Amino acid sequence: FFGAMSSADEATLLIVGSSVIGLIFGAFQYFKISQIAVDHTGTSETSRLTEDNKNPYVTLLKCYHAISKGAQAFLFAEYSLCSIFIVLFSCIVFGLTSKVGDHYKFDIGGLTTASFAVGAFTSLAAGYIGMYVATFANARCTIAASQTGATGWTEAFNVAFRAGGVMGFVLCSLAIAILYGLLVLFESYLGSKTTGEAKELFECIAGYGLGGSSMALFGRVGGGIYTKAADVGADLAGKVVAGIPEDDPRNPATIADNVGDNVGDVAGMGADLFGSLAEASCAALVISSQSHHLVQQGWACLMVPLSISALGILVCLVCSFLATDIYPVKKEEDVETVLKVQLFSTALVMSAVCYPVMQYWLPHSFSFETYVDAKGQPIECYWWGAYACVLAGLWAGCLIGFITEYYTSHSYTPVREVAQSCETGAATNIIYGLALGMKSAILPILLIAATVFMSFELVGMYGVAMAALGMLGTLATCLSIDVYGPVCDNAGGIAEMSEFESDVRDKTDALDAAGNTTAAIGKGFAIGSAALVSLALFGGFISRVAGEGHQITINILRPSTFAFLFIGAMLPYWFTALCMKSVGTAAMAMVKEVERQFREIPGLLEGLPGHGEPDHARCIEISTTASLREMVLPGLLVIFSPITTGAFFGIEATCGLLVGGLTSGVQLAISQANTGGAWDNAKKYVEKGCVKIQLSNGEYQVQGKGTDLHKAAVCGDTVGDPLKDTSGPALNILMKLMAIISLVHADFFASINRGQGLLNIPSAFLRKL
Repeated sequence: FFGAMSSADEATLLIVGSSVIGLIFGAFQYFKISQIAVDHTGTSETSRLTEDNKNPYVTLLKCYHAISKGAQAFLFAEYSLCSIFIVLFSCIVFGLTSKVGDHYKFDIGGLTTASFAVGAFTSLAAGYIGMYVATFANARCTIAASQTGATGWTEAFNVAFRAGGVMGFVLCSLAIAILYGLLVLFESYLGSKTTGEAKELFECIAGYGLGGSSMALFGRVGGGIYTKAADVGADLAGKVVAGIPEDDPRNPATIADNVGDNVGDVAGMGADLFGSLAEASCAALVISSQSHHLVQQGWACLMVPLSISALGILVCLVCSFLATDIYPVKKEEDVETVLKVQLFSTALVMSAVCYPVMQYWLPHSFSFETYVDAKGQPIECYWWGAYACVLAGLWAGCLIGFITEYYTSHSYTPVREVAQSCETGAATNIIYGLALGMKSAILPILLIAATVFMSFELVGMYGVAMAALGMLGTLATCLSIDVYGPVCDNAGGIAEMSEFESDVRDKTDALDAAGNTTAAIGKGFAIGSAALVSLALFGGFISRVAGEGHQITINILRPSTFAFLFIGAMLPYWFTALCMKSVGTAAMAMVKEVERQFREIPGLLEGLPGHGEPDHARCIEISTTASLREMVLPGLLVIFSPITTGAFFGIEATCGLLVGGLTSGVQLAISQANTGGAWDNAKKYVEKGCVKIQLSNGEYQVQGKGTDLHKAAVCGDTVGDPLKDTSGPALNILMKLMAIISLVHADFFASINRGQGLLNIPSAFLRKL
């Protein structure tokens, strides 16, 4: 494969080499974006930001700097709080993970804490990189769109797609490179030659996933509250109350809205998917240590989960040239097609390249201590079964994405029905949208269930973890497409605020509309992978509490398990309620502030010549303060629920909590994300002038912007905003974070009254310590 090298060296070359290539390619993408100059004013440095003239490039620079400054200010404030949390929670992690049985292993606690801190700060870095490149590219996308003809379409698309590529490739490369570095460092101390050594090594490494997911929670919730408070406030105060267009320069909340796209949809999404990749890798590693066959096969075999992710970087890199160079976008109709081809091609190539690697490094057959038949004998698994699991996850993710598209794109019947329902007001719009979201969960859940069943039958919980990694195999491409949407959205907002020609806004709107659809596809990937990752982590938790050479069976009809099954199923609703209430409270404050400025700043609402400037800073302050204050309680709810349950009620209760949270959370997440996406695109369908109503004389009248039907559509969109961009995506992290916390603290839970908790609740099993 790589010549005369050892298999361990081959694995190192693949993982480290792919990471380095990914980082270099990310830098190359950034360089390509930087070739578009953002300053076209022709004025001096000292006057260009304050000059008041009709040159749209002057206003563009103002918006560009204001959005960048606002995003950086928010992330600095958020990351300052997160850093304090990392220090405090590190102390808790060290104290709890050091307790193993009746004694303390401070080296194990120290290594777990170190991996937690590294994962947390890597997650913060990933979010910041995404935010930085998105704010760097937004105005450049606007400038590219100002070019005429096919060149404008090609350049604008490429800027946005490459901005996503920077984040996608840098994030994936950093994630596996730093994880592999920790593995090599820890292995030199703990070893990996026996199953006992491998278990200790990978259980310590699980802290890396915990750190990434912890920061993702605050990034998703904090960023989500920020962006939706600004978005809902701007929409209600602008479109509904004042009757002015979206991103109108008179609206004081527009800058805060555009800042929110970067801190929520980009930084939050990046941290979320970084957490998924880290946790899926950690789950697969922990479960692999339960197989003496895999451990005896050597280091390269154990590193197969990371090798899959490394292959994904290379595949996504090669396929990215399809979108930017081989089949570039030249007109509006090309945009959605190019993005779909990008997703399909990466999945197809990934399916092919995983085959030789898994056949080469995995043993022909292997078994696990915790995957046994009815007689207690280990079930034999095969390398091709693990490969089939990767394929199942990969293509289930694609199918979930395209099903999500069907229910959220206005190219199809469901969203058009929602748009038409606005004819009779906002109430029927809400009813139709809620029904659509609930219905849209059916097929994805069936696909996830089928993937889980097949994977578990073939390779046990290791198969579920491999399916999760398969679904995340094209993560670099998925992130490229996810970040592409907010960049186009920002570009359109800047074009509107800077009063560019209408054809510029037409291009950015078309790019953004496709971005909304592909963002919905990305959310489908994120939710599906979160469900598989959470289940794989649960498998790792069960393996860890079972102890070496033992196995346990969780009986769902046990009182504590069944009771906490209900409590776990309730947590996503509690979490959603906190997030929704926070957005509503902040949005009310935003609407009142915008109305105050319209009322007190002479000529602002009317757009009279020489009117005073809107106070964007005050709106940014409202969103920042609200998001930082409101993200604390949902975060504490998710983090301390499993710790409290395991410590006081024992392992059986923790199992019920995790299963309840997973089964309830995944369906609620899909429903919320698709409901919000459908309302958003139903509004856009109305704004395109595609909805008609029949008049009393039998003629049909188009209902576009400014009509009562449009206002009803805007109401649905504003209700859906926190569903699709705050609580819905954050539920992914709820499922994963509760599971990884339980996995990392499994020994601590088992050490308390032999797994029965401080309340010493009778258990169906007693762990042999």
